[in-house]
Amino acid sequence: MANEVVDHGRRRFLTVTTAVVGGVGVVAAVVPFIKSWEPSARAKAAGAPVTVDISAIDAGQKVTFAWRSLPVFVVNRTTDQLAQLKGLEPRLLDPQSSNAEQQPKYATNETRSIKPEWLVVIGLCTHLGCVPDFVPDIKPEPFDANWKGGFYCPCHKSRYDLSGRVFSGVPAPKNLPVPPYHFVDDTHIQIGVDPKEAG
Repeated sequence: MANEVVDHGRRRFLTVTTAVVGGVGVVAAVVPFIKSWEPSARAKAAGAPVTVDISAIDAGQKVTFAWRSLPVFVVNRTTDQLAQLKGLEPRLLDPQSSNAEQQPKYATNETRSIKPEWLVVIGLCTHLGCVPDFVPDIKPEPFDANWKGGFYCPCHKSRYDLSGRVFSGVPAPKNLPVPPYHFVDDTHIQIGVDPKEAG
């Protein structure tokens, strides 16, 4: 045995091959582990933006869409409904939408929207999270003799105007929140992405 010649080339080849196979094995074990840290497809979908078609929403009509498991009201307001907004300010708790946490900057206006005729709000009462009814008609109602259209929560009688602004003297403490959104084109809105992030 002492007379055997050591083949250094073969030894180097076996050492390199073993190291490569071991490295591939480590990568094969680590990749699934790292992938398990990523959010699931269900979690990604829950927070993903939603693009909705608004072309079939008639003037004066509301349609509800789901975004992040929340109801989002999209309302196509008429010119008569828009004209009523200014006269309601003395009856509202926050007519100027001064709470910056409730809407993006581009919706801090009388209509609380990008385009005046289109209202986009999260449809949950800010009192206890009920879904308020859409009562668009400008006529006296049992809950308000001077009703000018808007949202009414029958659970505890909170009322909001057609911009989602809360009336004074009701249990709800804040306006209906405006989610981030932008117009993809004239017939589509993407909910969940601000206009500056859209491009």
